[in-house]
Amino acid sequence: MYSTLARLNGFNAVIAYPAEKLQSLSLLGLRLYASWMFFPAGLLKVQNWGTTLFLFEEEYQVPLLSPVVAAWLGTMGELLFPLLLTLGLFSRFSAAGLFIVNLIAVLSLAVVPPAAMGQHVLWGLAMFVVVVWGPGKLSADQLLSHWVARHPSSRV
Repeated sequence: MYSTLARLNGFNAVIAYPAEKLQSLSLLGLRLYASWMFFPAGLLKVQNWGTTLFLFEEEYQVPLLSPVVAAWLGTMGELLFPLLLTLGLFSRFSAAGLFIVNLIAVLSLAVVPPAAMGQHVLWGLAMFVVVVWGPGKLSADQLLSHWVARHPSSRV
């Protein structure tokens, strides 16, 4: 029994080292993937603002907000948060913002086809991972954190 547990623990140690090294690269991949999904949608909304307003007035049923405000906030969220996420700047905030944009997109439609729902779930999980685990070492947040640690007088 002990030797089996020792072997399993040894196997875990062998896997843990490369997994730890891949974590930041994986988090960067998630951030870039989400940015790649949301940013073009925001650009499309800006390029076709009349259509965007029409959709928010007639198709999307965003609760508590006027269609114009919802269109503006959704579009700005799809443009700003992906840029910040790509840089890894204010990553948890940006990922949480995109999570909310994604959630509202699903909730505002009367019918969401199963394939589209699968994509929204995947995007939501990607954002959830970044919110929980942070952006990783390959991020501006990490550089900013190191800079603040070396310059205590810069803390507020």
